[in-house]
Amino acid sequence: MRLDRFLGNLPCYNRQQVRLLLAQGRVRVDGVATADPLLEVREFSRVAVDEQVLQAGHPARYLMLHKPSGCVSATQDPQHRTVLDLLPAALRDELHIAGRLDYNTTGLMILTNDGQWSRRLTQPKTKQPKTYLVHTEDEIGAHYVERFREGFYFAFEDLTTLPAQLDILGPRSARLTIVEGRYHQVKRMFGHFQNKVVALHRESMGSITLDPILHPGEFRALTDAEIASV
Repeated sequence: MRLDRFLGNLPCYNRQQVRLLLAQGRVRVDGVATADPLLEVREFSRVAVDEQVLQAGHPARYLMLHKPSGCVSATQDPQHRTVLDLLPAALRDELHIAGRLDYNTTGLMILTNDGQWSRRLTQPKTKQPKTYLVHTEDEIGAHYVERFREGFYFAFEDLTTLPAQLDILGPRSARLTIVEGRYHQVKRMFGHFQNKVVALHRESMGSITLDPILHPGEFRALTDAEIASV
């Protein structure tokens, strides 16, 4: 929300008073005086006029988790352990998952309370690449590469997937980079060749790569550079 609208929505100020407060430099957002009426105010912003705090704000959280197999990508589940169960209780409030993984899929998972940021990371229109290490039941043929680049038609959604990059690493292993996150997309793409995916591990999302020091079930906060990269 724009700063002038944020202030104008409060019962203590009218439009004229808002303009005057801004012109006098009496409004501070996150500790910095501002006269910009268009400055964005979010739920994380601390807003004050003189010494009066109008919105205390709360800290934004951005966490990287090494998701283990046998764990549900959900905030709660009556039967299975969830990814939030892997975090201390004090960190779980208001977190959501940016890019879910299947029950037995492992690797990079991002949890945050910043909805705008997570949408930039996961929405197809932003074309943030997601890279997976794939192991299959049968051999991966060289002809797969061009087919992945062309895209696959998914009848259920009536769409063709965007071009994907497949790098064959071994007879039954490959690294796949996609810019979408359709339902069971990787497994369905390999299913076109009647080739079952037996293990799937997400290595990266955008420019954020799973930290190699994290063991399954461990997490850490994202760095400022990782947050800014999205």
